[in-house]
Formats: sequence, C-alpha cells, structure tokens
Amino acid sequence: MELTAEEQRVLGCLLEKAATTPENYPLTLNALVNACNQTSNRDPVVTYREDTVNAALTSLREQKLIRIVYPAHARATKFRHVLDEAWALSGPELAVIAVLLLRGAQTEAELVTRTERYGDLSDFGGVPGVLDRLARRPEPLVQLVERRAGQREDRYVHLLGPSEVSDHPDPPAGRSSSTAERILALEVETATLRNELTRLREWLEDLLGGPESPPKSAND
Repeated sequence: MELTAEEQRVLGCLLEKAATTPENYPLTLNALVNACNQTSNRDPVVTYREDTVNAALTSLREQKLIRIVYPAHARATKFRHVLDEAWALSGPELAVIAVLLLRGAQTEAELVTRTERYGDLSDFGGVPGVLDRLARRPEPLVQLVERRAGQREDRYVHLLGPSEVSDHPDPPAGRSSSTAERILALEVETATLRNELTRLREWLEDLLGGPESPPKSAND
C-alpha cells in the first residue's frame, strides 16, 4: 500500500469523522475539504483545493477503500470509508490508524491521549494492545521507529505510504517549548478532568440511589 499524502489525509478525515461526529457522516466533498484543511488535530496543516480532494477520492475509490453514498433526500453526493470491510479492522484499530494518518509519527502516550475521543479501546488491551495487533498482521499496518537524537521515546508510524518522522528533539522535562507540546499537555489535562468528572458523577449516582431516583425527602 502506497497512499499519497493527499490520499492519507482524505482517508484519515473519513475515519475521524465517522467515529467522532457520526451525526454528520458520511461527508460531502465540501465537508471533506474543510476536514482536510482543519488546523486542529492535523500535522502538517494543509490547504487542499476541491480538485485535490476529488482526485484523492477517485484514487481511493479505485483502490476500494471508499464508497460513494447517494442520499435519497439530498442533492449532494457523500463519501464514506470501507476500511473496516476491506481490511477487517476493528473500531480501536481504525482509531489508531486515523491518528497516525492525520498527525504523523506518534509516541504511545500521544496515541493514548489522541484516540480517547474515538471511543473506548480497553477491550483490545488499550493502545499498546491495538498497536501490537496492527504490527503482527500478515501485512503489518504500523511500525515502531526508534527515537532519534534528543528524543526520549520511540514513535509509531503507519505503513500505508510515506509517513513523516520528526527530527526535532523533545523539549526538556517539565517544559513545553512548542505549540504542539502545549496543546498535548492541555489534551492530557482535559482527559484527566473528564475522567475525574465521570467518577464524581458515578459516585453521586450511587450515593443518591441511581441517576433516575427521585430526591429523598426530609423524612427519609
């Protein structure tokens, strides 16, 4: 498999939106152009034109990785990926592939944070288990790349085509010397706060006798 950078971005966007905004999926061509050119959750940031995205869609369709959807009550043609059918991939595996397609080489910790919004991966052993499954396929889809000078951790890349591996050293421990690192730190903090809020909500529900139980009266 040798997907071009444009095909990788388009396929990654379809994977992402299917999992994170299913109410707006499949995507129209215009929505897909906007998704490709997002400035958040993308590395590198691109400015694709409609003809560039359309050419990538045509190629992906020829490779049987996407399908066209013709809505019954809408004029706009839409597109969806069929990677789950074509390569027998689970939701957690699609989540990891999507992040690698959209953000390039990632450490295991980055993948843990950035796949959280795709859903629960715990049934597959979390990110480490998913990476192991993808790497052990007859035709592996991910590969571990050893850390380079100045970097503290190894990184994973997808094997669907050329994938950029940064040569930039990691920032010193305790510091965020780049915008990307500051964003990652915020993502980790947000995930932690979300988990704490979930645990607090569950504790309150148990204390009150369940989410649908009426409030106790003063005589109870």
